[in-house]
Amino acid sequence: MEATIALRLPRDAASVPVIRQLLDASLRTLGVEPQIREDIQLMLSEACSNVIQHAAPSDDYMVSTELFHDRCVIKVVDAGKGFDFSGARPPSPTSEHGRGLLIMKALADDIRFVNRHDLGSIVCLEKTLRFVKDAPGLSLLLNEEHEFPHDTAEAACDDPHLGDHLPVGHVKVR
Repeated sequence: MEATIALRLPRDAASVPVIRQLLDASLRTLGVEPQIREDIQLMLSEACSNVIQHAAPSDDYMVSTELFHDRCVIKVVDAGKGFDFSGARPPSPTSEHGRGLLIMKALADDIRFVNRHDLGSIVCLEKTLRFVKDAPGLSLLLNEEHEFPHDTAEAACDDPHLGDHLPVGHVKVR
């Protein structure tokens, strides 16, 4: 089984709890351990908050999550002016802001950034899933008959045109 959730959301702080709760409900239903769910929620919140604060002049952004085998891959795509992730400096110890990238890097098993310059940015976060005993996800996601190639997540994160358009059938929240 592979599960995908993709939402185009307004660039508004009220959109963050929507995607957090939707993804957490899916992970909880599959039986993902609470600590892993909390890490994913925090990573997702930080990535979305960065878009909301910095992705002007875009009015919306896209969040796509893919659950397959033992991994969760989250892509947060904006259409703002782009961001040079290589030039990001750590915040000063007394700063009240600027720790989002550090938090995402600390919690993610893998993180990739794509700067599409005037087309916006993509943040791709990957987290290995762990399940509680007798979780439905153990048989649904980890079933070897339906195992996906190991590089599927990397290919999904490395597409610079990712999020230009949502495929038909995905949910758009306004």
